[in-house]
Amino acid sequence: MPRTLDSTLRRELANRIRYYNELGIYDFYRREVDSPVAPSGLQQDEMRDEMNVRSALAEEDLVASPRPESRTPDPVQALRIVREDLGDCTRCRLHKQGRKQIVFGVGNPRAELMFIGEAPGADEDEQGEPFVGRAGQLLNNMIKAMGLGREDVYIANIIKCRPPGNRTPERDECETCSPFLMRQIAVIKPKVIVALGAVAAKTLLAINAPMAELRGHWYDFRGTKLSVTYHPAFLLRDPRQKKEAWKDLQMVMKELELPIPAKGPQ
Repeated sequence: MPRTLDSTLRRELANRIRYYNELGIYDFYRREVDSPVAPSGLQQDEMRDEMNVRSALAEEDLVASPRPESRTPDPVQALRIVREDLGDCTRCRLHKQGRKQIVFGVGNPRAELMFIGEAPGADEDEQGEPFVGRAGQLLNNMIKAMGLGREDVYIANIIKCRPPGNRTPERDECETCSPFLMRQIAVIKPKVIVALGAVAAKTLLAINAPMAELRGHWYDFRGTKLSVTYHPAFLLRDPRQKKEAWKDLQMVMKELELPIPAKGPQ
């Protein structure tokens, strides 16, 4: 991209940004391919290009609007604004594939700890709340073992609609829905995020690696510490991995300065 943008390209970019703002999308980021974690989100040359675009738009007074929830200091009201922006979402194909309702998120809007899963299942689609089925019961036990209650944390998913047959979300579905998750994270400002399972981890970190490599490390996610552990649904299928998941949670507890009990979740 050239350093100087002509007026036509500037206006086309501004119109595109306005279009996404009208859809409720305010955050834009470039997906990394090779770097395991890029705290800046952009390589130096890409940062320079983005700065050129922003500068050109600013000269024309065509910068993107600030997120509407940024105008209120109250996270409860801010999350309500994000939910209203999401509306009865029809931005991807999932609204035509049998979803009953949107599953936005639940918990403490001021939580220090946020759990992010993959997608709603049948029970979640029925009740409109994440992690309420068998996997949710196990997650509740994991949270309890940490010395916390469900009301102390915030729980959400990468996508907010149930994929048909509980299939794995497609990449374009994740990319369409994740801007609203990013806005939730920005409002809550958790101290720690725990990505539950490979889909959540790979989407948030924009890397493709096996769980064995993703677990056991801290990642810098937009200024927030992020760790990875197994999805509760996977632990139901393979209970032998519960000990490994408990190790991951102990790492989180240490970061949050929570006392570590001798016994993990059952």
